Amino acid sequence: MIDKKYNKILTVVLIIVLVVIFGLLGFWGYETYKKYYQNKDIDTAVNDFENIVRNRTIKNDTQGSEPINFTAIGNDVDNSNAESGNKVVTYKGFTVLGTIEIPAIELKLPVLERATKSSLEASVGVLMGPGINKVGNTIIVGHNYRNGTFFSRNAELKNGDLIYLTDTAGARIKYTIYNVYNTSSEDTEYVTRDTAGKREISLSTCTDDSKYRLVVWAKED
Repeated sequence: MIDKKYNKILTVVLIIVLVVIFGLLGFWGYETYKKYYQNKDIDTAVNDFENIVRNRTIKNDTQGSEPINFTAIGNDVDNSNAESGNKVVTYKGFTVLGTIEIPAIELKLPVLERATKSSLEASVGVLMGPGINKVGNTIIVGHNYRNGTFFSRNAELKNGDLIYLTDTAGARIKYTIYNVYNTSSEDTEYVTRDTAGKREISLSTCTDDSKYRLVVWAKED
């Protein structure tokens, strides 16, 4: 009698363990699948942006034409305005202002024009400031999903690490990190800091417990 009861308990425990294992494997598989296709989409958006900027630069160098009025809104290139010199790259419905590269954490992403709930699920975005590679302090925000995507690895950054921003004019500017710190979510002092007429950027993301912000300051060399 005891053996039968014991066997039933073992069977129930085994079933629970198997359900948990398969659930974890399913979750891991889904996250891996989602991350793979997310990275693939991001790489496509970055390549589209770089190709358009490169082709425009070549055209300007050879023909002396005026800069193209470049806009970006998603994953595809729209050539409907090709005659007027406009080309549109789309990524998830948001305008791409440029790209950000951080070699120290193997990051390369399109920078989107807005920082909204939807846009930050697609990539990183500009929250405030004059814009990519403009004089002043431009704030770029991104999620910390703790899975290596977007700004998840910003905590690994340190003073002296480099950040590269490429804008729609094709300029690739190097910025050097000089301040990395945690602060409260209410702290906005870094947003309005004086850059003394220099180009600077601030990267902002949540910490692991989401109670604080991890902020990175970088300035043009």
